[in-house]
Amino acid sequence: MYSINMLDIALHSSTILLCVTILLFTLIQQRTDKLQNKLFITMTVIIFCNALSSVISALAEHHKMTNDTAFTVVEVMQFLYFLLHTALCPTFFCYVSYVCGTTSRVSWKKLLLYMSIFIITEIPVLLNPFLHQVYYFNDQREFCRNWAENSIYLAAAIYFALSIGKLMFSWNALSAKKKIALSYFYVIVIAGVAIQLIFIKVKCELLAEAIGVLGTMIAIESEDERIDVETGFNNRRALQSDLNSFMINRSPVTLVCLKITNGDIIQRATGSENTDILASIVSDYLKTVTPRYYIYITNPSTFIITITDNDEKTVSAITNNIIKRFKYPWLFRETEIILNAVVMAADMPERLKSPADVFYMADSPVPADNDKKLLTGSDLDYLIRRSAVEDAISRGLEEHNFEVYYQPTYCVKGRRLHGAEALIRLHDSLIGEVYPDEFITVAEQIGMIDEIDDFVLSEVCRFIKSGIPAENGMDCINVNLSVIQCMQAGFADRINDLIESFGIDKDFINFEITETIAPKDYKLLSTVVADLKKDGYHFSMDDYGTGYSNIQLIFSLDFDVVKIDKSILWSAETSELGSVILENSVRMIRQMGRKILVEGVETKEQIELLEKLSVDYLQGYYFSKPIPKKDFITHISQAHN
Repeated sequence: MYSINMLDIALHSSTILLCVTILLFTLIQQRTDKLQNKLFITMTVIIFCNALSSVISALAEHHKMTNDTAFTVVEVMQFLYFLLHTALCPTFFCYVSYVCGTTSRVSWKKLLLYMSIFIITEIPVLLNPFLHQVYYFNDQREFCRNWAENSIYLAAAIYFALSIGKLMFSWNALSAKKKIALSYFYVIVIAGVAIQLIFIKVKCELLAEAIGVLGTMIAIESEDERIDVETGFNNRRALQSDLNSFMINRSPVTLVCLKITNGDIIQRATGSENTDILASIVSDYLKTVTPRYYIYITNPSTFIITITDNDEKTVSAITNNIIKRFKYPWLFRETEIILNAVVMAADMPERLKSPADVFYMADSPVPADNDKKLLTGSDLDYLIRRSAVEDAISRGLEEHNFEVYYQPTYCVKGRRLHGAEALIRLHDSLIGEVYPDEFITVAEQIGMIDEIDDFVLSEVCRFIKSGIPAENGMDCINVNLSVIQCMQAGFADRINDLIESFGIDKDFINFEITETIAPKDYKLLSTVVADLKKDGYHFSMDDYGTGYSNIQLIFSLDFDVVKIDKSILWSAETSELGSVILENSVRMIRQMGRKILVEGVETKEQIELLEKLSVDYLQGYYFSKPIPKKDFITHISQAHN
């Protein structure tokens, strides 16, 4: 008898130690705010109290026959054990439901049914001191089981089976770690119960449950891989996982997306390039709008809030509060900063059909012409268009839907053919014609710009290799370069390898680079330009007059030609100020020793104006719009003859 009691005490003491460790770790991690966390803590506390009551009961067993107080202690501990242990399986069922993401779909009728099972089994326990239906002590003060105890085991089996059903239904919505953790819990608990049933004197059920909870804590409750360290919000990985869970469980959810559109102000205001500063500035405020576990950060300037109850009032309150707050400055290190924000709200799966659509919303830039602070409904049609353009780009590369067009350039003197600019077009079978202004930015963001640039350059090299351009008096073909592509390691070598594979003269290639380049990129880009110019290539600065740093860019990079944007030419025709800007731009660029090409030439009067200013080259619809290679060959052949 003594050894058996010592075994009980050893097993239950081990259980107590495990539970204390689990609770301490959970509190240290500060993951106690979600309902899931509270249910987990409740399970651990139940097991802890059961183990503690079992230890106390085992110690009092020695004296219960001779000491009434000891017997009373045994009775109280036994009552507490049943009272609490009866609640363990229902709590575990609720925990599994929450982890699987099925709680939002539970109707009140089902909820009432689930609760009734627990209530029906708990009532006999509460009344047991009077009715003794669950257990009783005989005249020799020995513990005896009664018929109502079977109902407790039956209820536990029902909850266990229901939780397994939840797990199987949501299996594909769970991460591998959650699957392993919950499966481990089931196996270890079933094994513990089975051992205790077979070997009645080995009280290992509670220890098995504690071990199962420990595994659950390590794999599920420890959320390090889901949490953004800087803000404490959920990260992109967590958003992807939870969105998949919503979809698989058919749980409707409203997504509120907050996008800060002038995040670069942080660098200008603080002098720091640490983008996490932006997230830290607004994170404390967002926690006052909704609990942190409903907030996800996808990048330092974009936050997603999930609302699962589909309450329009809740959505409206959250969006309005956010918009109102962003009307006022934010304080960072005693510096007031004005942040511009756009809020978007959409339902999944009604409006946003998949997790990919949610990430489109989070990652896509807000349209430049947007003047609204809140975007809902049809305001978000641009997301559908962006998704379609992404698909079109992928199809274009696979199905050869891209085509290079050419627009000729002419010398001012003698109006002879000078060259051409190569322009990419996308002919998609589903959405029709897609122009570079739309798909180039998308291609850069999804990492497919390299393939497109290489396609254009290869087509141009193939055209030059045919000899047709030279035969018709062309001096060069202009090819647009993506700045993103230029910044890649080994870019110059890759360009050389591609062009040398065609065996053409490198001085026939004139690379165009847009002027809207961040100043911090000048040094690296100037090195790339210098390396390629040594190999014989020429360079033009495109769209002069549309950015904020054009003069510095001309000085920083060794351009051969500066292309003045059409807006400057058109403005010169309509206003005196525009004329002054055009004349002074031409004079300044000429003094720098660069040649000048003016875009957007559409009339004879414009040509006469530019002749007076002594620019070098002309490009525009007056001569030809961009046309396919076949039509371009016809055009230059006629002009040459």
